[in-house]
Amino acid sequence: MFTRHRDGTDGDAEHDTTTTDGTTTDRTIIGGEDPPHRQTVTRDEVVDREAARQRFGGTNTGAAFFGWLVAVGMTILLSAIVGAIAAAAGRAADVTQDDAERAANTIGFAAAIVLAALLAIAYYAGGYVAGRMSRFDGGKQGLAVWLIGLVVTIAAVAIGWVFGDQYNVLDRVDLPSIPIPRDQASVGGILTGIVVLALTLITAMTGGKVGERYHRKVDRAHQLI
Repeated sequence: MFTRHRDGTDGDAEHDTTTTDGTTTDRTIIGGEDPPHRQTVTRDEVVDREAARQRFGGTNTGAAFFGWLVAVGMTILLSAIVGAIAAAAGRAADVTQDDAERAANTIGFAAAIVLAALLAIAYYAGGYVAGRMSRFDGGKQGLAVWLIGLVVTIAAVAIGWVFGDQYNVLDRVDLPSIPIPRDQASVGGILTGIVVLALTLITAMTGGKVGERYHRKVDRAHQLI
């Protein structure tokens, strides 16, 4: 129920009383004009949001898969850009999986930084897309994107070990991924791999949370209408 009454002590002030499910909220309007929007969060809206989270929350496998595809596409695009810059600087023009593994084993400082930055940006974009596609739990969507990338990398390397390098899909498309050296791993290689794993995990989950914020903005805008 919505009622309005004028304060007798102040002719320019009006008081509105909004009652929803037994909850009463008073607000004062100065100058006798209504604001363009009223923000009222009812108990039903909170319950509906929690019910929607219970029903649609959790990991969205489809969104995570498409987020991983975006991460792959971003990796290819950024690799091409890095290759073009490297070619202009008179260096090798490609950043491949073999380069990543050599960088992990030999601790090539510049190569490791470029690889980590490239994968971090790519997984941030993938996590963002997954979080944007899912209304809830953006961090979980980013984690799922990262896990898909890790599983695909391990599977591709394992197939290469068992059947030969010609069956390693990552090598055939020259696509850098989370570096897992196939030779005897050195201390530097292990450390580089751990850093890249941690960095891509953090950026993927961060991207997922940022993507989820879009839906929170929509919810807040809906409350103002």
